[in-house]
Amino acid sequence: PTAYRLLKANDHVLPEGENLGLRVASSAGEPLNPEVVSWIERRHFCPVKDHYGQTETGMTCCNFHGLDHAVRQGSMGYSSPGHKVVALSEKNEVVGEGEIGQLAVDVKASPLFHFDGYTWGEKDPFVNGYYLTGDMVVNHGGGCFSFSGRDDDIITTAGYRVGPADVESTLLEHKAVAESGVVAKPDEKRGSIIKAYVVIKGDQEPESEDALKDELQELVRHRLSAHAYPREIEFVDELPKTPSGKIQRFVLRNQAKEEKQG
Repeated sequence: PTAYRLLKANDHVLPEGENLGLRVASSAGEPLNPEVVSWIERRHFCPVKDHYGQTETGMTCCNFHGLDHAVRQGSMGYSSPGHKVVALSEKNEVVGEGEIGQLAVDVKASPLFHFDGYTWGEKDPFVNGYYLTGDMVVNHGGGCFSFSGRDDDIITTAGYRVGPADVESTLLEHKAVAESGVVAKPDEKRGSIIKAYVVIKGDQEPESEDALKDELQELVRHRLSAHAYPREIEFVDELPKTPSGKIQRFVLRNQAKEEKQG
């Protein structure tokens, strides 16, 4: 996803009609923003499908290139062959359509699931016959899921639970935004507020950062909800990432906590 986002952010250097001869494209590791999906199809003339997996499990959720099925932009798709994935509540009960839960593999119903546990027993991820991934997803029904964030990334603000991936995806719809990282910042009144760290595209220099902040906040209010908009936005040159390109939200969370303490 980082590579796709950076390609899109530098669209202005690509010749019109650029064609790399791609037939299909895939993505995994982080949610693929619908805006990026549309850009890949428009600029590189091929569909891009999002998938989900872990080091422990391999690929457990897919949008299939070779099968006909309903496609929801931005979702990570359906259980891969030999697996059955579900979303569980805090009580480890399967959640209903439209609800957020922790993605889990139903081990007995997954003959190709091969993970038996960690070598040194660092933690036990198995509960009631399920393998718990630690990732939160939205259950769209029909076996389709969308990634919402790691369990410890989910933001609780004024009693609402907000997935950072949803806010980041919405911010990316703005023409000036190249990347964003969204985290919780401690707040005495609300428990936490939503803070966004935003990277502006190289060819998009705003006349006023305050005006751009207002535009971004209004965009999230309109696309998501009033409780999901970032009350604080900070513009940065780059976001902390792992060697594979994943945004390190825990680094941003720690930075936000230090700002509060300071």
